[in-house]
Amino acid sequence: MQNSYHPERGSALIYILIAIALLAALTVAFMEPSSQQGQNQNTFRTVSEIASQVEFIRSAAQECVLTYPAGDDSISVTADEPNANEAYPINPNSTHYATATIGPSGNRNVSGIRCPGNPGNNDENHIQIFSAASGKFLPPPPPLFSPWQWYNNTDGVFFWIATDKTDAFLRTALEKLDEQYAECEADFVDATAGDVSLVSDDATITCPNGSVCFRVRLIARGTATYLGDSNGDETAAGC
Repeated sequence: MQNSYHPERGSALIYILIAIALLAALTVAFMEPSSQQGQNQNTFRTVSEIASQVEFIRSAAQECVLTYPAGDDSISVTADEPNANEAYPINPNSTHYATATIGPSGNRNVSGIRCPGNPGNNDENHIQIFSAASGKFLPPPPPLFSPWQWYNNTDGVFFWIATDKTDAFLRTALEKLDEQYAECEADFVDATAGDVSLVSDDATITCPNGSVCFRVRLIARGTATYLGDSNGDETAAGC
């Protein structure tokens, strides 16, 4: 009797099984880290958006200072903002604007900051930095974040952003951002366990409970509150 066994058929079956196993492995490999890939993409996008807005806000404020270095000395002469830096935009909700054509805003949003000295010194009708008049427009805050806030007072000048969302990539993004800036230039603030005060002179200025925040300094004074950074090497003593 002639043997009907064909080795080629056995070899082909082995290749088919190997191909199936490889396909299954590739499927698992692509499916399992998909969430991680999404996290990485979200982290990268958030870091890029915040860093871009930081530079836009900082350059706009510094352009104001360079163009009108004298600022408005009536700011500190009165009781409105005695400890503010006169050359930098003051708090947009300051009572200094009570007699201005455009009165004080109802918040500290960076979108409402104005340029001291424009128009001239001792004129409270400061031109808004982000407006049709200036030709600069502040983009909306990155997704999941509240608007940028502004501070100019006893502790110096800075601005910050906050989010109370719990997506893991948000914390990762802010920690990565913190490491991109010089020590003492920026703070990653973790307020997930309760309010964290950002300044020494105003208990209402906080990174609110349940949030994480990112702060960037333009000027720091001796009373400034330093909150450390993500790798623990930034301290008040060092700053």
